[in-house]
Amino acid sequence: MQYQHAVPAAAPPRPSSANTTSDEMLLALIAKGDRDALRVLFGRHHVRVFRFLLRVVHNEETAQDLLNEVFIEVWRGAARFEARSQATTWILGIARFKGLSALRRRPFVALDDEVAQTIEEPGDDPEVVMQKADRSAVLQACLAQLSSAHRQVIDLVYYHEQSIEEIARIIGIPENTVKTRVFHARKRIAALMAARGIERAAL
Repeated sequence: MQYQHAVPAAAPPRPSSANTTSDEMLLALIAKGDRDALRVLFGRHHVRVFRFLLRVVHNEETAQDLLNEVFIEVWRGAARFEARSQATTWILGIARFKGLSALRRRPFVALDDEVAQTIEEPGDDPEVVMQKADRSAVLQACLAQLSSAHRQVIDLVYYHEQSIEEIARIIGIPENTVKTRVFHARKRIAALMAARGIERAAL
């Protein structure tokens, strides 16, 4: 069951209250075999999950394949969700497992140039856009030099806005270990940015 391009973007979800239905309620519906609920959940979170996977595996095609696998696992395992954490925490936990499994199968992964792309704000003038692009490219290059463990916690904290407690659940380590990794990761990024002539990292 493939969900990339398989979920019709223009088709409205069946439940009229889909926009107000919580992720947890959607998972409960998915556990009962509701495919429309899965489409809603996919539409709500596929971009976030894809970006997380991309930062784990550094390959867009692999990340896209894994994205499908993640939501297949969500479909199959929704009944196992016990709401002891947020639904997004549970889904990202699945994504992390899939990503790390892919890395073990393919241990030498090259950094995709597209990872270093930046998103422009509509109101930015060309000079600001260029500054953001330069800074983003430098930051992404620095992030790529972090260890996998440090890169994961930075990604979850700053790009997915997960709490320390949620990250501990996703990765399966103590909260104090998460805090330590975030501290050392930020320190390392600051040093790498400074070496490139940028005194303060955008984190």
